[in-house]
Amino acid sequence: MTKILRIDSSIQSAGSISHKLTDQIIVRLQAAHANAQVKTRDLGTDPVEAADSNWLVAVNTPADQRTDAQAKIADLSDTLIAEVKEADILVIGMPIYNFTMPSQLKSWLDQMARAGETFKYTENGPIGLVEGTRAIVAYSSGGTPFQSEIDFASGYLKHMLGFFGITDVQFVASDRSAIDAEDSLKAANNSIAELAA
Repeated sequence: MTKILRIDSSIQSAGSISHKLTDQIIVRLQAAHANAQVKTRDLGTDPVEAADSNWLVAVNTPADQRTDAQAKIADLSDTLIAEVKEADILVIGMPIYNFTMPSQLKSWLDQMARAGETFKYTENGPIGLVEGTRAIVAYSSGGTPFQSEIDFASGYLKHMLGFFGITDVQFVASDRSAIDAEDSLKAANNSIAELAA
């Protein structure tokens, strides 16, 4: 059974282009994987806490020595990591706000960036520990062209996923929707139709 983890991060309750794109990507994947299991985490409506000093202490304290408060903090991070490790395919909705990703998506990445869990350091540099996972990213923006010099999100997300070991990363882009919404969405839909499921 193919396991799909869908991560949405738009703060729009309605009319979100990234939501529309992740919807369509899921439909495309489900058509190819009839028994696919989809788990959804919507960071826009249910954001995860940002990593702070309490988080740093909690995740670096041995599990059997954590206080109740530390255990609660670490459990969230453990859950997010487990969700990603269990997934065969990640579908990530990434709208662009102020030329970069939403803060809640950054917090999700920070929660997972843990040595010994999603990566490890070696003599030859860091190695990702999440293996065999594919990622499809729905990139949407009003005026920031995908992979342009003012797009500070797509390269960073691809780097972080690769840092965790997820190197099979594809983007579906509906950029510049405030300038030409119809063509922007059409291009994204064409990319979804061409996705290797």
